[in-house]
Amino acid sequence: MPGKHQHFQEPGVGCCGKYFLFGFNIVFWVLGALFLAIGLWAWGEKGVLSNISALTDLGGLDPVWLFVVVGGIMSVLGFAGCIGALRENTFLLKFFSVFLGLIFFLELATGILVFVFKDWIRDQLNLFINNNVKAYRDDIDLQNLIDFAQEYWSCCGARGPNDWNLNIYFNCTDLNPSRERCGVPFSCCVRDPAEDVLNTQCGYDIRLKLELEQQGSIHTKGCVGQFEKWLQDNLIIVAGVFVGIALLQIFGICLAQNLVSDIKAVKANW
Repeated sequence: MPGKHQHFQEPGVGCCGKYFLFGFNIVFWVLGALFLAIGLWAWGEKGVLSNISALTDLGGLDPVWLFVVVGGIMSVLGFAGCIGALRENTFLLKFFSVFLGLIFFLELATGILVFVFKDWIRDQLNLFINNNVKAYRDDIDLQNLIDFAQEYWSCCGARGPNDWNLNIYFNCTDLNPSRERCGVPFSCCVRDPAEDVLNTQCGYDIRLKLELEQQGSIHTKGCVGQFEKWLQDNLIIVAGVFVGIALLQIFGICLAQNLVSDIKAVKANW
């Protein structure tokens, strides 16, 4: 005998997925806005916002670009995912999925290219570092970034200390009036653990000495080689971080696509 009433469960939008995606993206949205605000504030302090041509005046990398670009991308993705989930907007959710998928495939392609074209990448890294060595005194943020890298990886220049000949303040030409002539930045120096006060003049005239004499005072290995060595020593950690990021991206794409499917099923039932 058939029952008195037959109940059919109508398709609905999963609340757990919807609010998890919303919460996940609101964090990225806030962080992205914070990064973007820091970048714009830093540019404002440098006078870049009042003089747009200053963006192209720097010969090397302006580290503030990283904050602006990363902050901008995070803000756009966070906004699309957050509002798309909250308002059940399929256009924004699809935009979020496609944009995140594009970033994922760009990361994957970059990883493959780095592995396949190792020598070319090494040459490009050398060129990149040397371009920034030339612009070392042009921007305080770039200067701090280079000093941090040289101290952290115990290195000096791209291939070695003589790369500092590329900088007008440190080169060894007879016409160079700078007191830093034939020297290197203090970040190239081997730090004495007993020193309480940093000696910022420790690299003065150091390249006038023989290489064997230099080794006790400064790091003589290039940053490209030291960076490669650091990558090999920390391969598991670096790989783990990239795999973790990739899984988060895939999870976000799947969550957004699942929400889009739920919304379409509900609309089809209207």
